Amino acid sequence: MTMILGFIEHDRGKLNELSLEMLTFGRRLATQLNVPLQAILIGEAARPLVGRLSSFGVSVLHLAKHERLDEAYAPEAWAQCMVNLMAAANPQIVIAAGSDRGSEVMAHVAARSDLPLAANCIDVQPGDPFTVTRQRWGGSLLDESRLTGAVKLLTVAPHALQAEEVSAGEPMLNEFTPALGDKEFRVRVASRVEAAAGKVSLAEAKVVVGGGRGVGSAEGFKVLEELAGLLGGTVGCSRAVTSLGWRPHHDQVGQTGTRIAPEIYIACGVSGATQHMVGAKGSKRILAVNTDPEATIVAKADWAIIGDLHEVVPALSAEIRKVKSGRG
Repeated sequence: MTMILGFIEHDRGKLNELSLEMLTFGRRLATQLNVPLQAILIGEAARPLVGRLSSFGVSVLHLAKHERLDEAYAPEAWAQCMVNLMAAANPQIVIAAGSDRGSEVMAHVAARSDLPLAANCIDVQPGDPFTVTRQRWGGSLLDESRLTGAVKLLTVAPHALQAEEVSAGEPMLNEFTPALGDKEFRVRVASRVEAAAGKVSLAEAKVVVGGGRGVGSAEGFKVLEELAGLLGGTVGCSRAVTSLGWRPHHDQVGQTGTRIAPEIYIACGVSGATQHMVGAKGSKRILAVNTDPEATIVAKADWAIIGDLHEVVPALSAEIRKVKSGRG
């Protein structure tokens, strides 16, 4: 039976929420084509995700089991699992989230299958060939392309749509053992440096307080950290800040950093360069704090406070503390 196959991304059993956006995109496409939506999970560690995925319209979940798949992430091995399943299940379309890992695995799938890959899609019109609309240059322009190939491979642009649950039954679980050799594990995660305990992930934070060059120094971020802590969020920064050595790269919001999608992004002393805005475009609301009323970030923000962030941010924190204490 012809179907759409979605790649579910996880890290040691923790689901990447972008996969839910991908399944929503895939479900809409499956409805349009009147075909079922199926998905692949890699490794035994992914088994607990079956229940979570039952609300996203997946009819069959394929679980790849192999003694080495739970050792560490290995992109070639994950891609080979998908290639094996594609040969057996004959999908019409294979999709993944356009995340770092999703893009990496799909690139290997394309190379091993000798098929073209359309990356960062926001719309697909089936036909012969398919017409795909893709984000290019970090989302600053859209491109309409034709996608050929016996199997259509594509990734979905992050935060191009909201993940939506549907009423659906429990998916059927199909376990299979892929053919994997040592060569598929030549590249793998060898070690990890874990984030500080209790730190909210920048990619998953509901509130992000970002700082740019206007913060003035590494020490200047203390007031931003205080505000983020009061709001249950985390601190991000612009590329200029990481270039100056004030914050580590994993705090960077932008095209070459982390793409965020918080409920609110409070941008303090950030100019609003294109590279930074690409990373922040998924934000539901943006509050800019800047001394320059002509700054790009002010024009793009939902709200703006024109003033010195070193006065505005502590004042915001003070008001929040008053509300929390019941004095506000």
